[in-house]
Amino acid sequence: MKYTPSTVSLCLCLFFGHCFSWMLLPCLDRAFAAENELSKSEDEQRLDTIRYGTETEIAALIQTLKSERTGNQSSLQSKSEHTLDEALIGVSQNTRNQNILSGVLSFFADRDKKGLEQRAIKAIEEREDEANETVLAAIEYLGKIKASAALMPLEQLLDAQEQGFMGAAFRALGRVASGGSAQDKDVTAAYLADFYTNRNPPDASRRDIILALGDSGSPAGVSLLSEIAANNQERGALRMTALEGLAKIGDSTGLEAILQALSSTDPNVRSTAVTALGPFSGKSVDDAILESFRDSYYRTRIGAASAAGTRKLIEAIPYLQYRAERDEVPAVRDEAIKALGAIGNPQAQAILERLFTERKHAERIRIGAAEMLLLNNPETYTEKVITELDDAKKTNRTGLYNGFLKALSETKTKRVETLVRRLLNSGGVIEKSYALDMILGNELRSLAPEVRPLMTDEKNTGLARKARNILEHFGLE
Repeated sequence: MKYTPSTVSLCLCLFFGHCFSWMLLPCLDRAFAAENELSKSEDEQRLDTIRYGTETEIAALIQTLKSERTGNQSSLQSKSEHTLDEALIGVSQNTRNQNILSGVLSFFADRDKKGLEQRAIKAIEEREDEANETVLAAIEYLGKIKASAALMPLEQLLDAQEQGFMGAAFRALGRVASGGSAQDKDVTAAYLADFYTNRNPPDASRRDIILALGDSGSPAGVSLLSEIAANNQERGALRMTALEGLAKIGDSTGLEAILQALSSTDPNVRSTAVTALGPFSGKSVDDAILESFRDSYYRTRIGAASAAGTRKLIEAIPYLQYRAERDEVPAVRDEAIKALGAIGNPQAQAILERLFTERKHAERIRIGAAEMLLLNNPETYTEKVITELDDAKKTNRTGLYNGFLKALSETKTKRVETLVRRLLNSGGVIEKSYALDMILGNELRSLAPEVRPLMTDEKNTGLARKARNILEHFGLE
């Protein structure tokens, strides 16, 4: 066969074209894969990470989800979050990977999210096959969600007296019992009291048992708690925990031990005792609270204010006013203002209004007073707080401005609508985030058109996600 120049050229073109196509195919495959990945939504990519990712990738995703949850003021769960939770539950049921399972249990515990109860119980019952960190995460999770099915497994774990798990198991047992029936509470309290009295628990576990007795909420634990609280020879930390437990239970048979602890030479015990008086009543209680306002130890004064607020003790109003205006410790002033808000009668409200409106007061005092006024009477005070908010911005008092803005973001009234529109139109990222909180908290559906553009804010994905969740909540996906 005779080859002409044109034939040779054609053959060469076909040969090099064939070679080039084989070289090009991997590049095209990568390009198509990248394009396919980009076409997936953020939620779809996250689902792929849960289904196919390594423990490192899943752990990084969980940390991202935690951060987003922290930045979102509402407890609203979107459909996408629910889908991700279901996927995490699915992967947890079939893995023994320590990092994945511990991470998911911790993530669910932080949010009181149910769905992993059986897997957590399995981790406890088959703990020889699990890492210690996984077992501890399972115990913490069961206590946080108060899973009643965990009572027996937790007691069995404690009976085994494996030191590495005992503290966490005692604490979880008390929490689980608190969410159960009266019988569950009493049986658990009896178990804990017997363990403390008859099994010679290590010192490291004694405080955890006392804490669990209080958390159980059962009167069956009052006798032991009273004995510890009133014992001047007992360690201060144990007495304080016992006093807190007596307050949680609130049974009148524990009152005498609390009153005795008020005369302790340990100022921390005194301060805990006066705080514990909150749930109780009677002249002896009132007199003890009022007298505690004179204590030189600041924590005792905080305890007195807290107890006065809990009991709505009107006789304490002059003491609270004095502390709110003049106490040398800011934390005492804060607690006094909260107590005035808790009492909430006209006399207390008038004092709070003066603390808020008189600009000579410290910013912290004015912000605290505004919070209480908005909590008790938002319809009356919303406009007044907005006026002071604008003045703070005009005079460049950033701390005061942010404090008033946060207080307004938690207010339940539709009177914030005008402010919300302004923040959405001209505010920064933080202001818009607070505006979204007000929209959700007050069901301001009329502002949906202003919310929708935020969904496409590429510079702030957290703000976009919050806007999307709100519209989804309103049924306006």
